[in-house]
Amino acid sequence: MRRFLASIRRAWMGVAALAAVALGSATPAWGRAESRVAEVVVDVATGSVLYADRADALRHPASLTKMMTLYLVFDALAQGGLRPGSLVTVSPNAAGQPASRLGIGANGSLAVRSAVEVVAVHSANDIAVALAETLAGSEERFVARMNAKARRLGMLHTHFANATGLTDAGNVTTARDIATLSVAILKRHPRDYPVFATRSVRWGRRRLANHNHLLGKVAGVDGIKTGYTVDAGYNLAASARRGGRRIVAVVLGERSIAARDVRVANLLELGFGAQEPARRR
Repeated sequence: MRRFLASIRRAWMGVAALAAVALGSATPAWGRAESRVAEVVVDVATGSVLYADRADALRHPASLTKMMTLYLVFDALAQGGLRPGSLVTVSPNAAGQPASRLGIGANGSLAVRSAVEVVAVHSANDIAVALAETLAGSEERFVARMNAKARRLGMLHTHFANATGLTDAGNVTTARDIATLSVAILKRHPRDYPVFATRSVRWGRRRLANHNHLLGKVAGVDGIKTGYTVDAGYNLAASARRGGRRIVAVVLGERSIAARDVRVANLLELGFGAQEPARRR
């Protein structure tokens, strides 16, 4: 195991160095986020950390933020505060969000079930904000709920500034915290989690493909979310199930989609092959 971990680190050293150059400008409000890739692999059933590198280093979540947005939507559905067929109205504020977006336009609407799908699959910023406003009356109040939930889940180094993950110095997290959120969704909302496995959704004449390219390509992968902004780099939290065992792998701050996908695929293989937790960093 140690020799294998060492080989992984050597192979990715050059990638991490390039990422450090690309991402060095990101500066959270309460301290500079470290550059270089952060990653962690967790066994969902036991909570064991199977591999970690810079797992507690501050990073920007980008659209991984929407995992928390959807978590609160799942809470509301479970508690009866929302129904799948209820309408979500897109306010002028929501309609004005930058891409990626569904583009319904101000005062348009869609069902909650459709809103959840386009946020999970297409990462639509306009619909994420519309959901936030529907649940809390404003995005600001919804963000307060996001941060309160993060604290309750034990996401010790996470702070959200919006419901989308769009660039904001106040959006910070860690690979370990994103893994914590991933596991919480899997365990507490198993009925809703399968939306992250949706390969594509149709909206009008458009086919919106899932940004998670590991679906259908890496054995057992069935979610959960990608993210990208210039300050964050390329992020992915992925979960896979094989033979009754489930693993979550999180990578934050890669330099490209291809590098991110390869890294996460390798981490999943590492996780399923691990017999004991690797040393934490």
